[in-house]
Amino acid sequence: MVSILLIPIFLSFFITLFSIPAWIKKAKEIGLTWEDMNKKNRPRNVAGAGGVTVFLGFILGVLGYMAIKTFYFKSNDNLVEIFASLSVILIIAFVGFMDDLFGWKKGGLSKKSRLILLVFASIPLVVINAGVSNMVGIEFGLLYPLLFIPLGIVGVSATFNFLAGYNGLEASQGIIILSALSIITFIMGNKWLSVIGLCMVASLIGFYLFNKHPAKIFPGDVMTYSVGALIVVIAILGHIEKIAIFFFIPYILETGLKLRGKLKKESFAKVNEDGSLEMPYRKIYGLEHLAILILKKIKKNKKVYEKDVVYLINFFQILIVILGFVIFQSSLF
Repeated sequence: MVSILLIPIFLSFFITLFSIPAWIKKAKEIGLTWEDMNKKNRPRNVAGAGGVTVFLGFILGVLGYMAIKTFYFKSNDNLVEIFASLSVILIIAFVGFMDDLFGWKKGGLSKKSRLILLVFASIPLVVINAGVSNMVGIEFGLLYPLLFIPLGIVGVSATFNFLAGYNGLEASQGIIILSALSIITFIMGNKWLSVIGLCMVASLIGFYLFNKHPAKIFPGDVMTYSVGALIVVIAILGHIEKIAIFFFIPYILETGLKLRGKLKKESFAKVNEDGSLEMPYRKIYGLEHLAILILKKIKKNKKVYEKDVVYLINFFQILIVILGFVIFQSSLF
């Protein structure tokens, strides 16, 4: 019975995997290509906005899961919540794709337009009064759907792309966080949320195979916004806001460092002739910079490469996840 639920997960993986070559070809044909910033001479022919393939695989996988629930299990449970979740991701992905088309180097959408559209994306969860309004012993009532849900959607979806710019980083971070949240929702009995989370994880794994160093495709905001929004959706519908916020600690730190640079300092490194990386600024304006600094101190040859930065940040995220399971185990088991 449970094995049939693997079908939508594998569907998400293979749809993403097999659609990527077609997207790469089409993106290059229409000139939707971006610079690989952490490479020598910055090659400019990497396909952009590849998160479209992740979004496609995720949506079709979840729809496949809904079909299994309806026709195989004869169940309509949680269909309203699933449709609301898909609506949020659909709107968010559209906002991200517009940002990608307008060009991140040129600023993309204006900050005001982006904010308004991201708030609009939270409406599907607001209208179904998703989540539980009682948090940390305080009853927030209507304040929860009208304020906290929009804040969560806007805050997380907009900051998930702060920790980015290195081959495979955004995809691998999404895999780690969403895998952890899927395990938690499974433990807490919300298996439908686990399947939805794993559909995105499967899509991200398929994407990572092309996005890892050296990247053949970049995700763009269409993917980072969608992954960030799904993190919030799972946290709200699974009533696991506290542990989800804990898992998001690296991004909270990244946001603080970005604010230190007034959101003007980039995460990219300075590239040496041999392809190794150096700190781009004297101060630290992102966890990427901190990772370079730490790696230069601990590596014997003092040579830091793009893959090293991604692995160290992912290691830090995994440590945060493990620590989260330890701290919140009493509420999970």
